[in-house]
Amino acid sequence: MYDLHCHMLPGIDDGARNMDEALSMAELAVADGVHGVVLTPHVHPGRWENTHATISAALDGLRAALAANEIPLSVAYAAEVRLSDDILVMVSQNTLPFYGDIEGYRVMLLEFPHGHIVPGSDKLVKWLMAKKIRPMIAHPERNKAVMRAPEAILPFVELGCWLQVTANSVVGGFGAPAAKTAGWLLERDLVSVIASDAHNLKYRSPQMSRAYAQISDKFGVDRAQRLFHDLPKQVFESAHETKIQYG
Repeated sequence: MYDLHCHMLPGIDDGARNMDEALSMAELAVADGVHGVVLTPHVHPGRWENTHATISAALDGLRAALAANEIPLSVAYAAEVRLSDDILVMVSQNTLPFYGDIEGYRVMLLEFPHGHIVPGSDKLVKWLMAKKIRPMIAHPERNKAVMRAPEAILPFVELGCWLQVTANSVVGGFGAPAAKTAGWLLERDLVSVIASDAHNLKYRSPQMSRAYAQISDKFGVDRAQRLFHDLPKQVFESAHETKIQYG
């Protein structure tokens, strides 16, 4: 499996607090069957002011620690970008870390606010798509507006967005409403990728293998492979300049 959403880089957002915790998260990911991880710290103006420089420096430190501890995990980086008007400026200044280039589009992990869908979000998505930037929407099943009315996410799918659902939502770790919404999206084959969104070992652990088993049982092995391996591997490998192999 390949995990495209993880907060393992230590000390730069609300994920791993230090290198020891980051390494423990890496060991857990490997034990869970994950071969490669794209590390996606928050870019949230006014709260998490991460840039290529802060993220790549943290990645260099983690890579060295992974190698020193012989943890066989491949890593790359992108960012989880909070939806805001600041995106227009950051795109124009070329400061946003994207996953890479897939089918002629740079892919951005885009996070909506948790409580609602901001009016005008569709206009921003249209602007991004016109710039050949495809949003991959992070955890739509945990957005309160989408939990109330799952159809609210459909206009974004129609515009070309990919949906990334959290593994822990699939298995019930974020509560019944998120699990029900994840199921609604899966039943309609609207999900592009399952990812961990792991932040720590206790409350936000990966759960990738459990979700894979559940989806495989309900929707078949081919669907599980597509969501956990095929497209995730393609996206991961598009970040070839920032990944490295260990083991």
